[in-house]
Amino acid sequence: MSEEVKLLGINGSPASRRVEWALRIKGVEYELIEEDLQNKSPLLLQSNPVHKKIPVLLHNGKPIAESLVIVEYIDETFDGPSILPKDPYDRADARFWAKFLDEKCLPAVWKALWSKGEEQEKDKEEAYEVLKVLDNELKDKKYFGGEKIGFVDIAANFVGFWVGIVEEATGVVLVTSEKFPHFCTWREEYLNCSQVKENMPNREMLLGYFKGRVLAAAAPK
Repeated sequence: MSEEVKLLGINGSPASRRVEWALRIKGVEYELIEEDLQNKSPLLLQSNPVHKKIPVLLHNGKPIAESLVIVEYIDETFDGPSILPKDPYDRADARFWAKFLDEKCLPAVWKALWSKGEEQEKDKEEAYEVLKVLDNELKDKKYFGGEKIGFVDIAANFVGFWVGIVEEATGVVLVTSEKFPHFCTWREEYLNCSQVKENMPNREMLLGYFKGRVLAAAAPK
């Protein structure tokens, strides 16, 4: 049976890239349908009526939403290398860290990168707390799952790739090897891994986008 796989997403979105990465690991051919978030397509609104956001995977016409849910679906549905560990305890542990990244780490780090003045110091401290937890988890590990890239590393693409770009655009530095040595060692391994390089958008394009956001935020209202 031929499989029809479409992804409603955006080239520069960490959430979309997670799904593309999973599809590529499994060797699944797919069509990326680029969405305009200022003018969402009827297909997106129909496919994800609850959240009305990307990414959405359409597998033989059936929609699946939420990036990590989609990655798990891809892992269970298609042949190829495993993304999640086989052992139930290790799987639960991987889900825990992916959830921590999305619910605790990403919001705290994003807020610290964009806040100003007195708020920024408080926000930075909150970001440091969650980054310290990640740093500790990566002690004595090459990747989150051990020796090879897996589910948590896919979930961590924002902190692995995007954070450095936003730091450069905003001039706010959160991650240093003095503060987070294990995290920085992981990030270097991660960014030099061929699988990662093949699955990230153009760095200069993203840097230009975030610099534009910085200028727009600084412009007199």
